Amino acid sequence: MDDILTTNDLETIDRARVFHPSTHVSQFTRGEAPSRIVTGGSGIRIVDRDGRESIDGFGGLYCVNVGYGRQEIADAIHAQASQLAYYHAYAGHSNEQVIRLSDRIVRSAGMGMSRVYYGLSGSDANETNIKLVWYMNNVLGRPEKKKIISRWRGYHGSGIMTGSLTGLALFHDAFDLPRAPILHTACPHYWRGTEPGESEREFSKRMAAELEATIQAEGPETVAAFIGEPVMGTGGIITPPEGYWQEIQAVLDRHDILLIADEVVTGFGRTGQYFGSHTYGMKPDLITIAKGLSSAYLPLSGVIVGERVWQALEQGADQLGVFGHGWTYSAHPVCAAAANANLDIVDREDLTGNARDTGAYFQRRLHETFDDHPMVGEVRGVGLLAAIEFAPEKHGGSRFEADLKVGPKVAAACLEEGLIARAMPQGDILGFAPPLVITRAEVDQVVELTKRAVDRVQATL
Repeated sequence: MDDILTTNDLETIDRARVFHPSTHVSQFTRGEAPSRIVTGGSGIRIVDRDGRESIDGFGGLYCVNVGYGRQEIADAIHAQASQLAYYHAYAGHSNEQVIRLSDRIVRSAGMGMSRVYYGLSGSDANETNIKLVWYMNNVLGRPEKKKIISRWRGYHGSGIMTGSLTGLALFHDAFDLPRAPILHTACPHYWRGTEPGESEREFSKRMAAELEATIQAEGPETVAAFIGEPVMGTGGIITPPEGYWQEIQAVLDRHDILLIADEVVTGFGRTGQYFGSHTYGMKPDLITIAKGLSSAYLPLSGVIVGERVWQALEQGADQLGVFGHGWTYSAHPVCAAAANANLDIVDREDLTGNARDTGAYFQRRLHETFDDHPMVGEVRGVGLLAAIEFAPEKHGGSRFEADLKVGPKVAAACLEEGLIARAMPQGDILGFAPPLVITRAEVDQVVELTKRAVDRVQATL
């Protein structure tokens, strides 16, 4: 039966049987929203069942760092599945792949990191982080120190508590979120949030002062952790202003508050250094990883646990016994094999260096092409992570009317030109996160196709 299914047959079944994430479900069911059945890919390109090829300027969902079609990873998956497809990691059981993977992650991270706890998604990793923070403070005799502060426009998952950490209305509305004890502080978007004459450093100090005020209002003895992406991803690819993380760190240190660096997007080379925490001089106690860990060839996530937290976990075990948290698929050997093969490619081909060097070229080309474009308010980014925010004027208070849907229209025009770029929530924003294997020539293609799409939309406004 499968051999004779046509594209139309598959699309009909897809619309009738598959519940797609982040999709307008009624429009999709009625056939009003597009369906695309992807069948393959190579390098920075994917191809669908109709033979239509697209440059993937968003690397899947910021995740296919080594590009599509890497046979080396497929071979590693096959070899491990043939030898040992699965065994759990409970009660001290392990496997060689996860042991080797953990060692390389901790060594690459540095920053006083100690151990890695594994899951399958960034959401479950941040769920683990929440429980670690609460467990630690219970062990230390501080049961009231449980509040976690996130930021508006941050993204940390789609679960009940991780969706609460997320600071986006789309993930809160109609889901009864956020839940206590999660709090939110200001988004550090300098272009949108600056006051007249305020420098980036002054803006960062103001952001830190707002965080300080929130902590004081809640009571420092009740605030346990602060979570943030080194560069905000889904909230609009927002790079931190000058001095931001240093100012925030000083506040956290003053009140003995843990820092959770959510590196699901920025980890493993995306910013031009192995971790975004390295890029911005952060001092995390916990680091969330996923996406680029395996380039999404198989699902895998992790929490890199710092020595300070680990010491509390050891103390807790002596007081409370077995650590009561676990996933069936934690430290899955086949997923770990995929991650090891993926990181072998990242290291051997110096994709971190490519993100730094080709990424700098990408940022320059975007600025050269769009800084003076009449439809563009801001171009921003770092490494191979970038965004164009559309606005009728150059100042940060300027916005297009929401019903014009400028961002989605540009994303749709890009797709028609053969480029996948992402329309981001919380504004008319076009995001880019191409595979880290992209070349300068391919960067030129991405910029050219984007320019054509933007000009097409401008002509309709």
